[in-house]
Amino acid sequence: MPATAGTFIIWLHVLAGITWIGLLYYFNFVQVPALGAAASDEGGPGGAGITKYVAPRALWWFRWGALVTWLSGASYLAHGKQFANAFTLGMLGDTPNAYALTIGIGAWLGTLMLFNVWVLIWPNQKKILGIVEATADEVARAKRVAFLASRSNTLMSIPMVMSMIGAHHGFSM
Repeated sequence: MPATAGTFIIWLHVLAGITWIGLLYYFNFVQVPALGAAASDEGGPGGAGITKYVAPRALWWFRWGALVTWLSGASYLAHGKQFANAFTLGMLGDTPNAYALTIGIGAWLGTLMLFNVWVLIWPNQKKILGIVEATADEVARAKRVAFLASRSNTLMSIPMVMSMIGAHHGFSM
């Protein structure tokens, strides 16, 4: 059976999604706690190596993984003529569309998460990492905003993934 455009799109969506969400979990469960431990270790090497070499590269893959995930997901919905149905949560027709409702919940969560990545997390991480100049107060505020947006994305990731899976497995989660 030859691969279709839809098959390619879904493979791209899954690969990009694994990259995005994998890095989201890495940041929240590995890097942030490790940097906290490094900062409190008076005789240790500190977190400079992570913030200088690892974090910028990981954030590059993180933000582009987020964008490719969203674009490929939107392309998959458009390819199946479900984009409008999904983003209106299946309320376009005379009868509710369970697939569109379920996939639409995931699409909206993914959209909010993409917004967080590009509008809240990345601009604030640039201040935290010293990529752009910021005062100590701006860095402190940036840390709080990036932290809250990242934790929000972590919390939204489970229902987002469940709705993507649920849409293709009987519409129930």
